[in-house]
Amino acid sequence: MTKLRIAEILKNGLPEQALTVQGWVRTKRALKEFAFVEINDGSCLANLQVVLNPDLPDYTDILKRLNTGASVEVSGVLVESPAKGQRIELKASAVKIYGDADPEIYPLQKKRHSFEFLRTLAHLRARTNTFGAVFRIRNACAMAIHQFFQERGFLWIHTPIITGSDCEGAGEMFTVTSLNLKNIPKTPSQEVDYSQDFFGKPAYLTVSGQLEAEVMATAFANVYTFGPTFRAENSNTSRHLAEFWMVEPEMAFCDLKGNMDLAEEFLKYIFKYVMDKCYEDMEFFNQRIDNTVLASADNIINNQFERITYTEAIALLEKADKKFEYTVRWGADLQSEHERYLAEELFKKPVIVTDYPVGIKAFYMRLNEDEKTVAAMDILAPKIGEIVGGSQREERLDILQRRIQEQELNLENYWWYLDLRRYGTVPHSGFGLGFERLIQFMTGMGNIRDVIPFPRAPLTIDF
Repeated sequence: MTKLRIAEILKNGLPEQALTVQGWVRTKRALKEFAFVEINDGSCLANLQVVLNPDLPDYTDILKRLNTGASVEVSGVLVESPAKGQRIELKASAVKIYGDADPEIYPLQKKRHSFEFLRTLAHLRARTNTFGAVFRIRNACAMAIHQFFQERGFLWIHTPIITGSDCEGAGEMFTVTSLNLKNIPKTPSQEVDYSQDFFGKPAYLTVSGQLEAEVMATAFANVYTFGPTFRAENSNTSRHLAEFWMVEPEMAFCDLKGNMDLAEEFLKYIFKYVMDKCYEDMEFFNQRIDNTVLASADNIINNQFERITYTEAIALLEKADKKFEYTVRWGADLQSEHERYLAEELFKKPVIVTDYPVGIKAFYMRLNEDEKTVAAMDILAPKIGEIVGGSQREERLDILQRRIQEQELNLENYWWYLDLRRYGTVPHSGFGLGFERLIQFMTGMGNIRDVIPFPRAPLTIDF
């Protein structure tokens, strides 16, 4: 008998078609003449209704065991459904139960659970409607990202997870060591003796694959990374994770304008792909989580992004008829409330802000002619603020050396990065997109820990 996923059955299944389906019980409703069981296999939001008649072998025992959470295999024939809202249902001829779920102790009951509670059940929460939809959309986003870059001739680069350099210069990095923490070797000056460590020097979990992507861009022109990154920022907010995924393209022979053009095209592509592939899930979020989800997607897809400089943004914020918690002044970084005001209230669409003050941006961003600003760009989206950050990179050796020293970083750690400017340097640009931030924005989920299967945050590593 043909084995099919529920998404395929609901879309293309025909009456009198014999098939087998496997999944998990969502609900059970027993009547005198027959019983209804809803089965879900994760392939789509909707369940498949199964009808069980009393003439089914071992009917009484099977019905008793078909509790929420039980795993089953059902064979039978599709029939037209008389019920409103469903086209077909499966009339069972055989039921096999793989695993029981005791209703007295199974944590996911037939009621709405809080997301805080479900975070304590990360091993089970994917079986709920909300998290099933989150992770299908997450999958679609990942596929869209690869498809976008592959269609444009980009090479996917696997950059290191363990690194010896701090790309962002912020110092919030996890240390990787094989030293015995109960007996840490010390130098005569009582510093940690890293010469006895695995790599012979300090090593960390990466905060970005950008620097290595720049290496590969000088050989292949257009590359991108897509992988896990780590920040040891002790933050328990709804916007931060200690482990998250980053998408980072890097393009040789590309200036800031080309960078902005690609980033805008990239976001539009992802949203359109997800709307085409996961509309049912997006509609679910619009109905159950945030009633602006579909409008936000339409806003991204069908609007040309506004483009302003940081200086213009500050002037607009200073004129705003709104009281901000954080002071607006030239030279200070834009806070989330400022970013959201620009995108949400002033322009009512995504905004690309360029040319930030040199003092608040990373060493690798290209210094502008005024020597007060750098060729940086951030894309600000309604409801979430910054969603993409990027820049044209500093390709001039002397200026890059100066910038590294100004930020009190060790030049020796970046010798290979500086070599890229010594041998065939080229104007180049790139940007970074926080994958979970994208999914949070796309779905309207309130907490970033609810858009990654197993969140890592301060004091959170149970799964």
